[in-house]
Amino acid sequence: MSQSTTSAPAERRDVAIIGCGPAGLIAASLLGQAGHQVIVIERWPEPYGLPRLSHIDGETARLVASAGDIDHALRDAKAIDTYHYLDDQGNILIDLDWKGKQCGFPAHISIFQPEIEDAVYARATSLPNVEFLRGWEVSKLEQRDDQVLVVARPWDGSWKTVSGDGENLRRIEVDYVIGADGANSFTRRALGVERHQYGHHERWLNLDSEYVRDLGDRFAIISIYCDPARAHMYMPIGKSRVRFEMRVLPGEETSYWEDIKNGLAWLRDQHGVGLDEIRPIRNVVYTFDPAITKSWKEGRIMLVGDAAHTMMPYMGQGACSAIRDSANLAWKLDLVLQGKAGPELLDTYEAERRPHVTQITEMSTMLGKVANEDDPQKVAERNALFLSGKMPPPPPFPKVETGVVRVEADGGLHAATGAPTPQGRVRLQGHEGMMDEVAGRGFMIVSHADPARYLDSESLSFFEQIGGRWIIVGDSDAAPDHAADLDGVQLDFLNTNGFAAYLRRPDFLMYGAVRQLGDLPDLLRDLRDSLHWQGRPTLTHEAMMEARA
Repeated sequence: MSQSTTSAPAERRDVAIIGCGPAGLIAASLLGQAGHQVIVIERWPEPYGLPRLSHIDGETARLVASAGDIDHALRDAKAIDTYHYLDDQGNILIDLDWKGKQCGFPAHISIFQPEIEDAVYARATSLPNVEFLRGWEVSKLEQRDDQVLVVARPWDGSWKTVSGDGENLRRIEVDYVIGADGANSFTRRALGVERHQYGHHERWLNLDSEYVRDLGDRFAIISIYCDPARAHMYMPIGKSRVRFEMRVLPGEETSYWEDIKNGLAWLRDQHGVGLDEIRPIRNVVYTFDPAITKSWKEGRIMLVGDAAHTMMPYMGQGACSAIRDSANLAWKLDLVLQGKAGPELLDTYEAERRPHVTQITEMSTMLGKVANEDDPQKVAERNALFLSGKMPPPPPFPKVETGVVRVEADGGLHAATGAPTPQGRVRLQGHEGMMDEVAGRGFMIVSHADPARYLDSESLSFFEQIGGRWIIVGDSDAAPDHAADLDGVQLDFLNTNGFAAYLRRPDFLMYGAVRQLGDLPDLLRDLRDSLHWQGRPTLTHEAMMEARA
């Protein structure tokens, strides 16, 4: 790490976030809403304004809703029901059924990325305790025992290795740094952390376009043509735009395909689409290079998103994973910054997220091999296997299996533990809407019956200190804390699993559940231990009830 710089007085913040993409924005909004002093440092003076990601899932939409105006974020979005892998003749090799709901949203959503970023950015900038330092770059990081010194300077637009020398520097002392600065992360390089490379490098041309006229459903289904001559695909970008992609073959020059006239010529030849139907908005070659950083946390500095991991795009999970990273880290940092949880809680960030991301990276890499295979014999064998119907189904989507999750008496996890909890519409005290909006976020107990009389003073005090709340779901909201489960998803979840109550984390994953309400104190004691709790002493039951009133 670098030596300290003394040319400018030091400012003080709780957290510095380096990078202002989806991961950085989510972290800034969530930590800012929790009341912490946050500074976000971003090289680019203005938001990019064009899509990179084009898909999120329902769980990710729920996390975005916690950080910004979800109606704005999804105003041009559309549900995606089907995802096809096809051979060069158009025969379906893989038919992924993406229908259904997840966390109260469509399970898979085609989105226009700038609108998601605008929504979260607007929420974060509305907070007086969050500052955005755009057009600046971090030039030095110095870790100390009790803080990190961050040195920033105006960015000159170059990509050379920066130094901290010169005038007009800002020096910020922070408790923690979040490196959300992308695949070429300065933060990661400053830490000297290596990455595990998967050894798959593919270049694809992205040709993003707006519709000039209605083309109907022609490009509504995400479709990858696994053509050994040149793999290609198309996908919607929300309702108003479409992305065309094609593999850049070994030996071809990137500059050739980044010349828009060549991309348009390919588009005309391949799909018969011209400028009377679409208007190009972006023409760029991307290199897909899956890798996972070997350590995501060094001292008080943590990496999220592409700074920690990159993956092939074939599951549409790159940005989803980045947003999960930030949501996971934000609630843990909140408790640590408040002094309620020990810093050991932050070690569970990588412990939880690395296995999850690793499984997704390996699954997307496998799909990338399917899409990019160009050996004729292997292609023929692949096609025969998929078309035979004998290909085993893909593995289940991963969940969190270690860290802040409740381990059962037999040493295992309940099937629902570590997975996203359900959400639907509820009515609470006359207010109707999605449960997170009406009942609130953070730690929550959802139950059939009032849990209060089963909680002792110790449990009540702890639950109060972590900002916990509960709702009692049923057919009516006539009594306090009772919510009418309008869509029935909470009652169905409880009844199907035989739960009397479940406990939800702030990132909406299930910590654990009980089959009898009398077991709730044990559940909360386990949570307290998982959090490395160092909160204030237990209140008496009477004081607790008075505080809640």
